[in-house]
Parts: sequence; structure tokens; C-alpha cells
Amino acid sequence: MIDGIWWLVILLAVVIGLWLLAKSRAPKTADKHNLKSQRAKTPLNDALQKTAELVKQYFPDYRVNRKANHLLISKQDKKVAMITIDKKLAAGQRRLGDVPVINYHRVPSRAQLMANLQDEE
Repeated sequence: MIDGIWWLVILLAVVIGLWLLAKSRAPKTADKHNLKSQRAKTPLNDALQKTAELVKQYFPDYRVNRKANHLLISKQDKKVAMITIDKKLAAGQRRLGDVPVINYHRVPSRAQLMANLQDEE
């Protein structure tokens, strides 16, 4: 009878030990929350944010609408251009309906923006 109780005690000790090991290795819920809040605070694309600020600073007559992967540039409620920054796509211009899509590999200079935006008007 005592032998059976010892096996039960050993089995419970092993189960509790494995449970504590699994609990210690599990990710903390507070860490998950901190990671999500950090992702929400960081901008999706820094180059797009810098380009938007460049357009707002040097071209006050254009309005910039920020989307997830592109900037929509409009003037007097008319869509002038869509700017994307993607290294995987070829740099240059293409059209999406009536709106030209301009792709850059990095933040464009003021001269590049001026040339492209004046071409599209």
C-alpha cells in the first residue's frame, strides 16, 4: 500500500515540475502587450513619412493623404499622383487608371519631386 502512494507522489511531483517548467518558458502577457503598443507607435514606412513631410514643406498647394503603402497627392481635390517607395519594384512611373503612380527606392529629393509633380499636372 505504501509503494502505491509513493508512485502517486512521484507522479504528481513530475507533473507539477513539468507544469512549472512550461509556465516559466511561456511568453509573458505583459511583454505581448508592450510589443503590440511599440508596433503601433512606430511608423509603417519611414521613407513615406519623410516624403510626406517634404511635400507638405515645399509644396503647400498640394494635399497629402497617407495610406499604408503609398501617398496620394492631390491639388484642388483632383488626384495628381500616387507615390510609393518600394525597392522591389522598378523605379519610375506607371499609371493606375487616370492617376500616375511614381515609385522611388528611397526618399526623393526636392528636385525629383518638383519635376515629377509638374510633369503630372
